[in-house]
Amino acid sequence: MTREEFNAFCSAMTATSHVVQWGDADVWKVGGKVFALCGWYEGGPAFTFKVGEIAFEVLGDAPGVRPAPYLASRGMKWLQVYEKGALSEESLREHIEESYRLVVAKLTKKVRAELGLEGL
Repeated sequence: MTREEFNAFCSAMTATSHVVQWGDADVWKVGGKVFALCGWYEGGPAFTFKVGEIAFEVLGDAPGVRPAPYLASRGMKWLQVYEKGALSEESLREHIEESYRLVVAKLTKKVRAELGLEGL
């Protein structure tokens, strides 16, 4: 997945917003909360997303995947895919979608309603 494909994929999700911050990273949010970002690692894109406990344990030691710098060190379950091909593009998309769902689930009922996300 390229950075442009990542941005197009994230922009297609309901009620998302995009900012560039943290050293030129593309940061995607829903309800003001980060669900995915794309930065750089040794000249290539590095994709970071929130995961559940099991995915964190299973994928955290996979080649080309690591606990996300700064985010995972604060006790949160975030992974970074920094090596092309470490996950298939389909798997990467599924993890980004799951990250979106995890973040939406933590939003208040009121915010979900305001954003049209009641069913997620």
